[in-house]
Amino acid sequence: MAVKTRFMALALVVVALALTVTGVVIAATDSNLSAHTKDPLTLNGYPPSSADLLVTLSTGAPFGLSANVEVNFKTNRVDAVVRFPLVVATAAIEVRLIHGHLYARSADVSSGPWLAAALKTPSLFGVALEMTKPDIDLITGFDHKTVTRSGYTTTYDFYRDRVAVSSLLGSATSPSRVGSVRWIITVGSQGEVSQSTLTVKTKKSEMTLSVTVESYNQPTHIATPARTSVKPVTNSVLEQLLNSQSVASILVPRDLTSLAQASLS
Repeated sequence: MAVKTRFMALALVVVALALTVTGVVIAATDSNLSAHTKDPLTLNGYPPSSADLLVTLSTGAPFGLSANVEVNFKTNRVDAVVRFPLVVATAAIEVRLIHGHLYARSADVSSGPWLAAALKTPSLFGVALEMTKPDIDLITGFDHKTVTRSGYTTTYDFYRDRVAVSSLLGSATSPSRVGSVRWIITVGSQGEVSQSTLTVKTKKSEMTLSVTVESYNQPTHIATPARTSVKPVTNSVLEQLLNSQSVASILVPRDLTSLAQASLS
């Protein structure tokens, strides 16, 4: 039971990270009007009511995961099925973000108990606005930028070398390493975000977080778990999680605001 609890709690942290990165994605508009009818993700200038996302996170040998994420921007709710590779199998858990709480349970048990932890919920409607048609010019702090157009898609590749890098949960006084950051953003014919990939590298380690939009505006209903089936995650479990090697292997730039001045309110 302790191992299962640890994996569930780990998913809560990683899904929250994925949503945060998605929230600061910046897009631009492709002027090729003839491509609009071929783009399956067109939003016609309106923020999406929902989105289906594929999220992958890899840090080399120590840790990796994939998640199918369903977001309801209007009700500020998220449901995700997260898969972790184990030694001889793959563990799958379901995670929900609802009203300032994260819930998690085994994806193979439809009536099992949910573990719960409090989490300050970001404005998902603000995320929807950012994914519709934000301004690419607000991205600053990178040394190199390339733009590639193919059909109805436009890909922006931002790169910066010699960036101070630390683990996700490192404190302001924790030792940092020097590495590089690459941020690749792909948008559709009307500027809507279709994919974002962030890669952080050092001499000895690498982390890649990728978020792919599989669809917008599909019907979605994410229910709040019944109170009788919810068990809180204890402080001791969270302390074990935060000190685990898996979380320590997740890298982020030391100062994210130096790379992108645009952020959600």
